[in-house]
Amino acid sequence: MSDKTIPVLTIDGPSGSGKGTISRHVAQRLGWHYLDSGALYRAVGIAASWADIDLSDASALVRCTFDTEVGFRDESADEPRVIVNGVDATDELRTETAGAAASAIAAIPEVRAALKDRQRAFRQPPGLVADGRDMGTVIFPDAPFKVFLTASADERAERRYKQLKEKGVSVTLDGLLREILARDARDASRAVAPLRPADDAVRIDTTGQSIDAVVERVLALLPERAA
Repeated sequence: MSDKTIPVLTIDGPSGSGKGTISRHVAQRLGWHYLDSGALYRAVGIAASWADIDLSDASALVRCTFDTEVGFRDESADEPRVIVNGVDATDELRTETAGAAASAIAAIPEVRAALKDRQRAFRQPPGLVADGRDMGTVIFPDAPFKVFLTASADERAERRYKQLKEKGVSVTLDGLLREILARDARDASRAVAPLRPADDAVRIDTTGQSIDAVVERVLALLPERAA
């Protein structure tokens, strides 16, 4: 089976839109593989911090990208554990610091190019659900199924606040809202692969909607595969 015949569902959207949670649930329902593209960028950011690499040093970050080994280990129905250079970095990966580093690194064209093939390698039978910011526009432009999730900035901040508080992380709602708005601006304005819906993506506003409701809406886009 060639890559082009393996179906891909891309789910893009800004931070806090629910794309990670929705993507995992949809992948489980379909029995497809799952790609958390953001975890790759966060992993590089963490590896760079471990190596004391300045995030403004593009050449060093590109070398770090090639040198960083990232693996995913499923242990439950929850999100998979992320192994960076042999170390379980899952908890560190989900911090706001790691997210900010990922956003900065993602603006470097050479880093994006270095990760492109690694992301496309996740396209394996019977299918792939890929979540990120440029899955439908750059990484899998030929994907037959594309979704772009959105939600109000206030709701996205509230979701992130609850998620982090449950993990014991000390944060403020106002601070998270500012970070989300700043990241939206960075991701949408970067020169390479800016955050935007693919022309053929179905847009879904998740504001006020339950996880189950959004999952069903996504699955309805490919009914022959959702049974």
